[in-house]
Formats: sequence, C-alpha cells, structure tokens
Amino acid sequence: MNRNKSLARGAMIAAIYAAITLVLAPISYGEVQIRLSEALTLLPVLLPEAVPALAVGCLLANVLGGCTILDIVLGTLATLLSAICTRRLRHHILPASAMPVLFNGVIVGAVVHLAYAPAIPLVLCMVFVAAGEAVSCMLLGPMLLRVLGRLPHELFES
Repeated sequence: MNRNKSLARGAMIAAIYAAITLVLAPISYGEVQIRLSEALTLLPVLLPEAVPALAVGCLLANVLGGCTILDIVLGTLATLLSAICTRRLRHHILPASAMPVLFNGVIVGAVVHLAYAPAIPLVLCMVFVAAGEAVSCMLLGPMLLRVLGRLPHELFES
C-alpha cells in the first residue's frame, strides 16, 4: 500500500469537494440546497481514503462558506457518518448512495431548521435537504462511479 499515493488522493478529494461547494455556493448552502459536491460521497465505494477526505472537504467548505459552528460540527459529522456507511455498503450501490441522503437529511435538515430557518418546520427542512442530497448522491453519484469505472484500475490502487 502506497501511503503517499493514498494521502495525495485524499487531499485531492477534500480540495475538490470544498472547491465545488464554494464555487457553487448559491446552491450549496441554505434552506433549499443541492450540494453537487455530495456526488463525491460515493467515492468511498472505490477508495477507503475518501472517507476522511470527504469529512475534511466538508469541514473546509463549511468553515470557508461562513456556516455556524453547529453546521460546521454537525454537517461534518453527517458527511463522515455517511462516508463510513457508504464504504461499508460499497458492494450495494443503492443503499450506499442512500446513506448521505439519510444522514444529511436528518442531521443537516435539523441544523438548517435550528440555525438558519426556525420558521420552516423541522420535517420540511429535512425533506428539502434530503431531496437535494438525492439529486447529488442517487443521480450524479452513480454517474460519477460509472465514469470512474472506465478509467484504468491502477489509478485506484494504493
């Protein structure tokens, strides 16, 4: 296992996640959000180093995006938990892609309600976040995996 190669890939994943989120800030944050960078949350299917990398990328995006401390901590936790579960379910793409939808829908939906939009009912905040996650993780994520599956397998070996 080449530790340097894994570390470099993890750093690239974190940077790409944060960059996509920040470049698309108008749709990445808020009560109704489609964080397209969340398509990357399926990368743990291919790469174990994607698990911590996604959490770091989310942390960076939330800090640099001006989120509240509640969002920084709990949003990052939601991404970490979903990445861990996605990795464990890597042989079953549909349940794996549902993990970010579930964790972010519940956790980030609650954060959105508590920190940003208390006038919007909690359940509605959860549904809004989960719907955006579903677009990224259940539509774009599998497409990303198909594209990456066409690349030489040596790129994914440690």
